[in-house]
Amino acid sequence: MTQEIWDLRKSILEGRYDDALVIVDELELMSRKSYIRNIRSFLIRLIIHLIKNQVEQRLTNSWAASIEGSILEIQDLNLQDNKTYHYVKQTEWEELLDAAFDAAIKPASAEVLNGLYTPKRLEAIVDKSQIIKVVQAFLDLTYTNSQKCLPGAIDEMLSELPGGKEWEEG
Repeated sequence: MTQEIWDLRKSILEGRYDDALVIVDELELMSRKSYIRNIRSFLIRLIIHLIKNQVEQRLTNSWAASIEGSILEIQDLNLQDNKTYHYVKQTEWEELLDAAFDAAIKPASAEVLNGLYTPKRLEAIVDKSQIIKVVQAFLDLTYTNSQKCLPGAIDEMLSELPGGKEWEEG
């Protein structure tokens, strides 16, 4: 990115504004990709814990904290600096969720029931569409709740997961 900034500066100083605008577009794209890459890593972490929850039919404090932390980070990363626009719009998650699910299977297989299933076997056991539906519902909360209200909304959804009532009651 440093090279692009130097090139941008040089283009502006030399009056090559069309070149400068091309560089600005490249920088914006690089920034967006970086944010989406970070969002994807939190999606993978979220999906791993939801896979464990679905297969093991329980919810631990650690998993709940990781799920909540992932959603809070996604909300923060997805909201652009202007606090008005999102890097990923509410209707644009499908492809990203599909790729994140595929990336989550292997690490989840090492964690579910202490690594009992191979990635291929785990993928056959897990109801992918249900996991994606739950993830989408959590993501929807990030568009409809403020940062202050989001943890409470997440807790309500966590209580609806398998083992969620027991987790909520402590």
